[in-house]
Amino acid sequence: MPPIVLLTDFGEAGPYVGAMKGVILGIHPKATLVDLSHEIPPQDVRAAAFVLDAAHAWFPPRSLFVCVVDPGVGTARRIVYVEAGGRRFLAPDNGLLTLVLRERRAVRARAVTNRRLFLPEVSSTFHGRDVFAPVAARLARGLPPASLGPPARLLTTFGFPEPERDGSRIRAKVVWVDSFGNVVLNLRDEPVCEIRARRSRIRRLVSTYGELLEGEAGILRGSSGWLEIAVRNGSAASRFGLAAGDEIDARLAPAAPRKKGGRR
Repeated sequence: MPPIVLLTDFGEAGPYVGAMKGVILGIHPKATLVDLSHEIPPQDVRAAAFVLDAAHAWFPPRSLFVCVVDPGVGTARRIVYVEAGGRRFLAPDNGLLTLVLRERRAVRARAVTNRRLFLPEVSSTFHGRDVFAPVAARLARGLPPASLGPPARLLTTFGFPEPERDGSRIRAKVVWVDSFGNVVLNLRDEPVCEIRARRSRIRRLVSTYGELLEGEAGILRGSSGWLEIAVRNGSAASRFGLAAGDEIDARLAPAAPRKKGGRR
C-alpha cells in the first residue's frame, strides 16, 4: 500500500501533526504514514519545495505527499491534487510544487472543492487537519481523483533562483541549510573551483565530508545533486554567517584547452 507522506512547517512540539495523523487513521486505520519533515521554517514555501524535490523520487510509485506549508490558509487560495512523475501530491496552490512540476510533461491536476470530503466543521486556521487529512485518507482508500473537484489549470509556480554567470564568475544563492549546517547552493553542474562566502574564500573541492580535516571547509556535491559548502564536524552556515536566500560569489574552473588536430 503506497504511503501517505507528511510535509509541514508545524514542528514536533505541538498537537498539529498528531491531530492530522489522528484524522487520517480514523478514516483509514491501515494507512501507512511517513514523516518527511515537520521542521520547514514557518511559512517558507520555497524551503518546502526544495525538501520535497530532494526526497519525493525515492518513495514508491503512487505515494501520496500531503504538503501543508500554507501561509494562505483560510483564504481563497486553492488546494490542489496533482499527479506527476508517478507520485501524487496534495498541496496548497502556492508554488510549493514548483520543483516537482519543473520539466514534468505528464501532469494531471484537480482543484479540491468537494466539501463532502472534508470534516464536518472546517477551521479557517487548520486546513491540515480538517481538509488535507480527510481528503488524503480517502484518496489512500481508493477515492477516484475525479471526485475531488474540477480539473485545475495554470498551477502556481515561482521562479526558482538561477545562478547568474559573468565570464568566469558566477553569482549563486543559498537555497537550503540542513540540520548539520551544510549550505546548499543553486548550483548543479557548474565547474566551481572557488566560493567566496562573506570575506572567506573556499577552494577545497572534495567528494566526501570525510576528506576534510577537522574544522576545514570545503565544496562538494550533495546527495541531491546540488553543490554544498560544508565544514567537517561543524556548521558552514554558522562559520560563514549564511542563511537561505543569501548570495555568494563563485569562480569557475577554466575550460581545458582543446587539442589541435593534425594531419598524418
